[in-house]
Amino acid sequence: MGKNDLFRGTGVAIVTPFTSSGHIDFSSYDNILNHIIVGEVEFVVVLGTTGEAATLSTEEKSELVNFSIQKIADRIPLVVGVGGNSTADVVRALSLVPQTGVDAVLSVSPYYNKPQQEGIYQHFKAVAEGTSLPVIIYNVPGRTGSNISAGTCLRLAGDYPNIIGVKEASGNFDQIGAIINNRPEGFLVLSGDDGLTLPLISAGADGVISVVANVYPREFSNMVRHSIAGNFENARKLHYKLLDFIHALFADGSPAGVKAALEVKNLCANYLRLPLVGVNESTYLKIKSLVELIG
Repeated sequence: MGKNDLFRGTGVAIVTPFTSSGHIDFSSYDNILNHIIVGEVEFVVVLGTTGEAATLSTEEKSELVNFSIQKIADRIPLVVGVGGNSTADVVRALSLVPQTGVDAVLSVSPYYNKPQQEGIYQHFKAVAEGTSLPVIIYNVPGRTGSNISAGTCLRLAGDYPNIIGVKEASGNFDQIGAIINNRPEGFLVLSGDDGLTLPLISAGADGVISVVANVYPREFSNMVRHSIAGNFENARKLHYKLLDFIHALFADGSPAGVKAALEVKNLCANYLRLPLVGVNESTYLKIKSLVELIG
Protein backbone atom coordinates (compact mmCIF):
# COMPACT_ATOMS: atom_id res chain seq x y z
CA MET A 1 0.00 0.00 0.00
CA GLY A 2 1.33 3.43 -0.96
CA LYS A 3 1.17 6.27 1.54
CA ASN A 4 -1.54 8.01 -0.50
CA ASP A 5 -3.70 4.90 -0.15
CA LEU A 6 -4.06 5.68 3.56
CA PHE A 7 -6.57 8.32 2.49
CA ARG A 8 -8.65 6.26 0.04
CA GLY A 9 -12.12 5.54 1.36
CA THR A 10 -13.88 7.43 4.13
CA GLY A 11 -12.38 10.21 6.17
CA VAL A 12 -14.50 11.89 8.84
CA ALA A 13 -14.48 15.64 9.33
CA ILE A 14 -15.00 15.30 13.07
CA VAL A 15 -17.06 17.82 15.04
CA THR A 16 -15.71 19.80 17.99
CA PRO A 17 -18.17 19.36 20.88
CA PHE A 18 -18.62 22.22 23.33
CA THR A 19 -19.91 22.48 26.88
CA SER A 20 -22.73 24.83 27.89
CA SER A 21 -20.05 27.32 28.98
CA GLY A 22 -18.45 27.26 25.53
CA HIS A 23 -15.34 25.23 26.29
CA ILE A 24 -14.23 22.22 24.25
CA ASP A 25 -15.90 19.09 25.63
CA PHE A 26 -12.97 16.68 25.42
CA SER A 27 -14.91 13.83 27.01
CA SER A 28 -17.57 13.93 24.28
CA TYR A 29 -14.89 14.39 21.65
CA ASP A 30 -13.22 11.20 22.86
CA ASN A 31 -16.56 9.37 22.67
CA ILE A 32 -17.16 10.50 19.09
CA LEU A 33 -13.58 9.66 18.12
CA ASN A 34 -13.98 6.12 19.42
CA HIS A 35 -17.41 5.84 17.79
CA ILE A 36 -16.02 6.60 14.34
CA ILE A 37 -12.89 4.46 14.77
CA VAL A 38 -14.98 1.47 15.88
CA GLY A 39 -17.14 2.23 12.83
CA GLU A 40 -14.10 1.36 10.68
CA VAL A 41 -13.57 4.57 8.78
CA GLU A 42 -10.22 5.00 7.06
CA PHE A 43 -9.05 8.30 8.60
CA VAL A 44 -10.04 11.27 10.77
CA VAL A 45 -9.85 14.99 9.94
CA VAL A 46 -9.62 17.36 12.88
CA LEU A 47 -9.92 21.18 12.62
CA GLY A 48 -12.01 21.13 9.47
CA THR A 49 -15.12 23.16 8.67
CA THR A 50 -17.27 20.65 10.56
CA GLY A 51 -14.97 21.07 13.55
CA GLU A 52 -15.71 24.83 13.65
CA ALA A 53 -11.99 25.50 13.35
CA ALA A 54 -12.61 29.14 12.41
CA THR A 55 -13.91 29.76 15.96
CA LEU A 56 -11.05 28.05 17.81
CA SER A 57 -8.06 29.85 19.28
CA THR A 58 -4.50 28.80 18.42
CA GLU A 59 -4.19 27.28 21.89
CA GLU A 60 -7.43 25.31 21.50
CA LYS A 61 -6.34 24.01 18.11
CA SER A 62 -3.06 22.79 19.57
CA GLU A 63 -4.86 21.12 22.48
CA LEU A 64 -7.29 19.38 20.15
CA VAL A 65 -4.55 18.10 17.84
CA ASN A 66 -2.44 16.80 20.72
CA PHE A 67 -5.47 15.18 22.36
CA SER A 68 -6.35 13.53 19.04
CA ILE A 69 -2.84 12.15 18.62
CA GLN A 70 -2.91 10.72 22.13
CA LYS A 71 -6.35 9.15 21.85
CA ILE A 72 -6.03 7.82 18.30
CA ALA A 73 -2.69 6.21 19.25
CA ASP A 74 -1.90 5.31 15.63
CA ARG A 75 -5.11 3.29 15.22
CA ILE A 76 -6.00 5.18 12.03
CA PRO A 77 -4.41 8.10 10.13
CA LEU A 78 -4.97 11.64 11.40
CA VAL A 79 -5.32 14.64 9.08
CA VAL A 80 -5.14 18.17 10.49
CA GLY A 81 -6.90 21.14 8.91
CA VAL A 82 -4.60 24.14 8.41
CA GLY A 83 -5.97 26.95 6.29
CA GLY A 84 -6.73 30.64 6.15
CA ASN A 85 -6.80 33.74 3.99
CA SER A 86 -3.27 34.90 4.86
CA THR A 87 -0.63 32.72 3.24
CA ALA A 88 2.05 33.79 5.72
CA ASP A 89 -0.19 32.89 8.68
CA VAL A 90 -0.98 29.48 7.16
CA VAL A 91 2.73 28.75 6.70
CA ARG A 92 3.38 29.76 10.32
CA ALA A 93 0.54 27.50 11.49
CA LEU A 94 2.01 24.61 9.49
CA SER A 95 5.24 24.93 11.47
CA LEU A 96 3.26 24.20 14.67
CA VAL A 97 1.75 20.93 13.41
CA PRO A 98 3.38 17.94 15.15
CA GLN A 99 5.45 15.80 12.80
CA THR A 100 4.73 12.66 14.82
CA GLY A 101 1.16 11.38 15.00
CA VAL A 102 -0.12 13.54 12.16
CA ASP A 103 -0.27 11.88 8.73
CA ALA A 104 -1.37 14.72 6.43
CA VAL A 105 -2.70 18.27 6.23
CA LEU A 106 -6.02 19.40 4.73
CA SER A 107 -5.72 23.00 3.56
CA VAL A 108 -8.69 25.02 2.36
CA SER A 109 -8.32 27.50 -0.46
CA PRO A 110 -8.02 31.10 0.80
CA TYR A 111 -11.43 32.56 1.58
CA TYR A 112 -12.83 36.10 1.35
CA ASN A 113 -9.84 37.51 -0.59
CA LYS A 114 -11.11 35.92 -3.86
CA PRO A 115 -7.64 35.44 -5.37
CA GLN A 116 -7.00 34.84 -9.06
CA GLN A 117 -5.90 31.34 -10.11
CA GLU A 118 -2.24 32.37 -10.01
CA GLY A 119 -2.72 33.60 -6.44
CA ILE A 120 -4.28 30.26 -5.49
CA TYR A 121 -1.37 28.44 -7.12
CA GLN A 122 1.22 30.58 -5.30
CA HIS A 123 -0.61 30.09 -2.00
CA PHE A 124 -0.53 26.30 -2.26
CA LYS A 125 3.07 26.43 -3.51
CA ALA A 126 3.93 28.11 -0.19
CA VAL A 127 1.88 25.51 1.70
CA ALA A 128 3.61 22.61 -0.05
CA GLU A 129 7.03 24.10 0.58
CA GLY A 130 6.11 24.93 4.20
CA THR A 131 5.61 21.33 5.36
CA SER A 132 7.08 17.88 4.81
CA LEU A 133 3.65 16.34 5.44
CA PRO A 134 1.35 15.26 2.60
CA VAL A 135 -1.13 17.99 1.66
CA ILE A 136 -4.73 17.56 0.54
CA ILE A 137 -6.06 20.78 -0.96
CA TYR A 138 -9.68 21.67 -0.26
CA ASN A 139 -11.90 23.33 -2.85
CA VAL A 140 -15.22 24.58 -1.46
CA PRO A 141 -16.26 27.65 -3.49
CA GLY A 142 -19.57 28.01 -1.64
CA ARG A 143 -17.63 28.89 1.51
CA THR A 144 -14.46 30.51 0.15
CA GLY A 145 -15.91 32.70 -2.58
CA SER A 146 -13.48 31.41 -5.21
CA ASN A 147 -12.96 28.18 -7.11
CA ILE A 148 -9.77 26.18 -7.62
CA SER A 149 -10.02 25.42 -11.33
CA ALA A 150 -9.19 21.98 -12.71
CA GLY A 151 -6.15 23.50 -14.42
CA THR A 152 -4.80 24.99 -11.18
CA CYS A 153 -5.44 21.78 -9.27
CA LEU A 154 -3.66 19.68 -11.90
CA ARG A 155 -0.78 22.15 -12.08
CA LEU A 156 -0.26 21.86 -8.33
CA ALA A 157 -0.58 18.07 -8.48
CA GLY A 158 2.12 17.91 -11.14
CA ASP A 159 4.50 20.39 -9.57
CA TYR A 160 4.48 19.34 -5.89
CA PRO A 161 4.78 15.63 -4.97
CA ASN A 162 3.58 16.25 -1.41
CA ILE A 163 0.28 17.65 -2.72
CA ILE A 164 -1.34 14.23 -2.83
CA GLY A 165 -5.00 14.96 -3.43
CA VAL A 166 -7.96 17.29 -3.46
CA LYS A 167 -11.17 17.38 -1.45
CA GLU A 168 -13.60 18.61 -4.09
CA ALA A 169 -16.80 20.28 -2.86
CA SER A 170 -17.55 22.43 -5.89
CA GLY A 171 -20.35 20.12 -7.04
CA ASN A 172 -19.14 20.73 -10.59
CA PHE A 173 -19.06 17.29 -12.22
CA ASP A 174 -17.34 18.58 -15.37
CA GLN A 175 -14.53 20.12 -13.32
CA ILE A 176 -14.13 17.09 -11.06
CA GLY A 177 -14.20 14.79 -14.06
CA ALA A 178 -11.43 16.79 -15.73
CA ILE A 179 -9.27 16.37 -12.61
CA ILE A 180 -9.96 12.63 -12.43
CA ASN A 181 -9.24 12.18 -16.14
CA ASN A 182 -5.97 14.16 -16.21
CA ARG A 183 -4.45 13.71 -12.74
CA PRO A 184 -0.98 12.27 -12.15
CA GLU A 185 -0.81 8.66 -11.04
CA GLY A 186 -1.70 8.31 -7.35
CA PHE A 187 -3.29 11.76 -6.99
CA LEU A 188 -6.46 11.38 -4.91
CA VAL A 189 -9.82 12.95 -5.63
CA LEU A 190 -12.06 12.94 -2.55
CA SER A 191 -15.68 14.01 -2.49
CA GLY A 192 -16.55 16.95 -0.25
CA ASP A 193 -20.28 16.25 -0.51
CA ASP A 194 -21.77 13.21 1.21
CA GLY A 195 -24.71 12.97 -1.16
CA LEU A 196 -22.49 13.06 -4.27
CA THR A 197 -19.96 10.50 -3.07
CA LEU A 198 -21.39 7.44 -4.81
CA PRO A 199 -21.71 9.07 -8.26
CA LEU A 200 -18.25 10.63 -7.96
CA ILE A 201 -16.64 7.29 -7.06
CA SER A 202 -18.46 5.72 -10.00
CA ALA A 203 -16.68 8.33 -12.15
CA GLY A 204 -13.29 7.45 -10.65
CA ALA A 205 -12.99 9.37 -7.38
CA ASP A 206 -11.21 7.72 -4.47
CA GLY A 207 -13.41 8.41 -1.47
CA VAL A 208 -14.80 11.19 0.69
CA ILE A 209 -14.18 13.44 3.65
CA SER A 210 -17.57 13.06 5.26
CA VAL A 211 -19.87 14.80 7.72
CA VAL A 212 -22.55 12.10 7.96
CA ALA A 213 -19.95 9.53 9.02
CA ASN A 214 -19.75 11.31 12.39
CA VAL A 215 -23.17 9.78 13.02
CA TYR A 216 -23.17 6.64 10.85
CA PRO A 217 -19.52 5.71 10.30
CA ARG A 218 -20.03 2.03 9.58
CA GLU A 219 -22.93 2.43 7.16
CA PHE A 220 -21.34 5.27 5.22
CA SER A 221 -17.85 3.77 5.05
CA ASN A 222 -19.35 0.47 3.89
CA MET A 223 -21.17 2.36 1.13
CA VAL A 224 -17.89 3.91 0.06
CA ARG A 225 -16.04 0.58 0.13
CA HIS A 226 -18.75 -1.08 -1.96
CA SER A 227 -18.56 1.82 -4.44
CA ILE A 228 -14.78 1.63 -4.75
CA ALA A 229 -15.02 -2.14 -5.29
CA GLY A 230 -17.65 -1.64 -8.01
CA ASN A 231 -20.40 -3.31 -5.97
CA PHE A 232 -22.90 -0.60 -6.86
CA GLU A 233 -26.02 -2.60 -6.07
CA ASN A 234 -24.95 -2.86 -2.41
CA ALA A 235 -23.64 0.70 -2.43
CA ARG A 236 -26.93 2.09 -3.71
CA LYS A 237 -28.87 0.44 -0.89
CA LEU A 238 -26.77 2.20 1.73
CA HIS A 239 -26.71 5.46 -0.26
CA TYR A 240 -30.50 5.65 -0.39
CA LYS A 241 -30.84 4.49 3.21
CA LEU A 242 -28.91 7.60 4.28
CA LEU A 243 -29.87 10.11 1.58
CA ASP A 244 -32.86 11.75 3.32
CA PHE A 245 -30.79 11.97 6.49
CA ILE A 246 -27.93 13.63 4.60
CA HIS A 247 -30.34 16.22 3.17
CA ALA A 248 -31.75 16.93 6.65
CA LEU A 249 -28.25 17.37 8.10
CA PHE A 250 -27.53 20.25 5.75
CA ALA A 251 -30.98 21.87 5.70
CA ASP A 252 -29.97 24.52 8.26
CA GLY A 253 -26.24 24.45 7.59
CA SER A 254 -23.32 22.43 8.85
CA PRO A 255 -22.27 21.51 11.49
CA ALA A 256 -25.58 22.49 13.10
CA GLY A 257 -27.35 19.47 11.63
CA VAL A 258 -24.74 16.90 12.54
CA LYS A 259 -24.52 18.21 16.11
CA ALA A 260 -28.29 17.85 16.42
CA ALA A 261 -28.01 14.25 15.23
CA LEU A 262 -25.15 13.50 17.62
CA GLU A 263 -27.24 14.87 20.49
CA VAL A 264 -30.11 12.56 19.50
CA LYS A 265 -27.63 9.67 19.61
CA ASN A 266 -26.32 10.86 23.03
CA LEU A 267 -22.78 11.39 21.72
CA CYS A 268 -22.48 15.11 22.45
CA ALA A 269 -24.54 18.15 23.42
CA ASN A 270 -25.98 20.41 20.73
CA TYR A 271 -23.82 23.50 21.35
CA LEU A 272 -22.19 25.59 18.63
CA ARG A 273 -20.07 28.73 18.71
CA LEU A 274 -21.39 31.99 17.36
CA PRO A 275 -21.99 33.05 14.69
CA LEU A 276 -23.36 29.51 14.22
CA VAL A 277 -26.58 28.50 15.97
CA GLY A 278 -28.50 25.25 16.16
CA VAL A 279 -31.03 24.01 13.63
CA ASN A 280 -34.62 25.18 13.88
CA GLU A 281 -37.21 23.04 15.66
CA SER A 282 -38.76 21.50 12.55
CA THR A 283 -35.34 20.45 11.22
CA TYR A 284 -34.40 19.03 14.61
CA LEU A 285 -37.58 16.94 14.70
CA LYS A 286 -36.92 15.74 11.15
CA ILE A 287 -33.37 14.71 12.06
CA LYS A 288 -34.62 13.00 15.22
CA SER A 289 -37.22 11.01 13.31
CA LEU A 290 -34.69 9.92 10.69
CA VAL A 291 -32.19 8.82 13.36
CA GLU A 292 -34.94 6.75 14.97
CA LEU A 293 -35.86 5.31 11.56
CA ILE A 294 -32.30 4.40 10.57
CA GLY A 295 -31.42 3.14 14.03
